[in-house]
Amino acid sequence: MNEHDNVTLAFIGGGNMANALSEGLIHKRCSAHDVLVVEPNNELRESWQQRGTNVAAEVGPELAEHRIWLLAVKPQIMKQVVLQAKPYLQPDTVVISVAAGIAAADIARWLGTDSQLMERVIRCMPNTPAFIACGATGLYALADVAERDRKLAQHLLKTVGEVVWVNSDDELDAVTALSGSGPAYVFLFLEALIQGGVELGLSPEHSRKLALATLNGATQLAALSPESPETLRQRVTSQGGTTAAALDVFQDHHFTETVQAAMRAAKGRAADLAKEFA
Repeated sequence: MNEHDNVTLAFIGGGNMANALSEGLIHKRCSAHDVLVVEPNNELRESWQQRGTNVAAEVGPELAEHRIWLLAVKPQIMKQVVLQAKPYLQPDTVVISVAAGIAAADIARWLGTDSQLMERVIRCMPNTPAFIACGATGLYALADVAERDRKLAQHLLKTVGEVVWVNSDDELDAVTALSGSGPAYVFLFLEALIQGGVELGLSPEHSRKLALATLNGATQLAALSPESPETLRQRVTSQGGTTAAALDVFQDHHFTETVQAAMRAAKGRAADLAKEFA
């Protein structure tokens, strides 16, 4: 199958991440009737059905008709779901997991036999800005995944944003800590900016508008400028000025170290999940 052809896709799990990815995939790489969503929650399942997709409450024979399986369930139930799906594997099935922490080799082992792993397993870590095709996704494939399947996975995920390939589960856990969890860090900072503006006397509406525009403008400038974020920060920071006063407070409270410690905690939790549920 060429990576530019339409694909048949099964989401096993129909929650937030599946919804985010579907926004880019449906009508770009596949039509709604080419998509199966396996989701036990009645309300979620009905919302997918209203979009024109096929739905099922549990894993079943319909999976065999879909070439790409996208595993979008919680790490805690991944092994159980994978084992339920295993009987419906086909020779050309490609399995893509979005679960944090669960190693690709473990999924391949669950799907394989006593003597051979199931080779076509790819892990990915997207993030929720995929809802608006502004996502960031890390991809990792087992060594035996064919190049055509790698290209297909990359093409699928590029419909919802930027894609990078990494070389190990450990690196993908680092992606989880940076871009996978990263939107929550940004939203927390955004909350703090808005609340700070209100406490300084701005209306909630003005504070929100200014905070959103500031974050959007700063990230766009960083993306488009040939200069580093460090240089851009220095250029807006006059010695003895208002920005310098604010940054001094950040540094006094170990802002950089706090962010990095938070990322280490996220990466560590991903590693813990792999040990707990393998």
